Amino acid sequence: MGDRSRAHERDAHCGDARLCRGAHRDGRVDPRVTRVTGAARPTNDTTRPAPRTDIDAKRWLDVDFPGLEIGVAEYAEGPTGCSVFWFGKTVSLHVDVRGGSPGVVGDGYPVVDAICFAGGSIYGLEAATGVAAELFARKAYSTQWNDIQLVAGGIIFDYGRRANAIYPDKELGRAAVRALRPARFPLGPHGAGCLATAGHGETAEIAGQGGASRAVGPTRIAVFTVINAYGAIVDRNGDVVRGNRDSATGKRRRSEDVVAQTGAYDPPALRGRVVTQNTNLTLVATDQKLDYWQLRSIARQVHSSLARAIQPFNTRWDGDVLFAVSTQKVDNPKLDEVSLAIAASELAWDAALASFDP
Repeated sequence: MGDRSRAHERDAHCGDARLCRGAHRDGRVDPRVTRVTGAARPTNDTTRPAPRTDIDAKRWLDVDFPGLEIGVAEYAEGPTGCSVFWFGKTVSLHVDVRGGSPGVVGDGYPVVDAICFAGGSIYGLEAATGVAAELFARKAYSTQWNDIQLVAGGIIFDYGRRANAIYPDKELGRAAVRALRPARFPLGPHGAGCLATAGHGETAEIAGQGGASRAVGPTRIAVFTVINAYGAIVDRNGDVVRGNRDSATGKRRRSEDVVAQTGAYDPPALRGRVVTQNTNLTLVATDQKLDYWQLRSIARQVHSSLARAIQPFNTRWDGDVLFAVSTQKVDNPKLDEVSLAIAASELAWDAALASFDP
């Protein structure tokens, strides 16, 4: 990415972007992290990174969602990674795109076989082709119309705290599919969330990927998210729990307090040297039977609800994308789409709060 003054010219081309100085896992900014440009920067072509699927996460989410399998693969050389969700069958899809700088593939599909979240900005979309390629191989390379594997996905920009240009490529996407396991999801800085952050510029703190699930009667709902937010993560008490960390005091501030105290959420003095563009990726999965309009309504309702957990949300500097899918297995007329979305919205908040290691 170029400097922030040029960002409006690149919104449609560079995918979601996230540039800031380095951040320690405890939230402290590391001014030693610098950006290397040109031939000196390690790339996939010069480094030949090795996919890792033995994820050493501090926390895991076990999801009771029959048919759902999750695969996570990482390049430690980045670090960067991808998170893949496969449903074992074709499922209904609606994609809700917000913010000024999204990087997304497959958003026009009415149905899909897998979802791929990845780092690497627009280049990370290559991981989705790897997912499709490995699923193609699983189908014995059948080219029958009904066997074509549809993969949708989104990316985050995760280059700001590392001095290399390594990105989730086709091989990493294939590795994630080979690592698919029944509904077990690593929380925190793993997979697509390896170097995701909350907050902007020098107030940023390491975040990651989160998830939550529940059953409402016979209906199952699961939400997974990668938080790479321009805004801060806020809990249900209204307190900032990640991001907006004042390096001088060590305290986190609410967005409205930052504006009240400094006159701007993003101080003018920093705009020329700290570029802040972001993305939050979310997947809402349910097994309830839903038509197109119901699934679209749920996607919009849940996506809008995330403004409670991420403040500010859906800004020009964000590339927020929510994927809503239904496996169409459960007929539950007692649970209307609005009520389902209310339950999913609470799970989305839980997922955001689970995205970072304490």
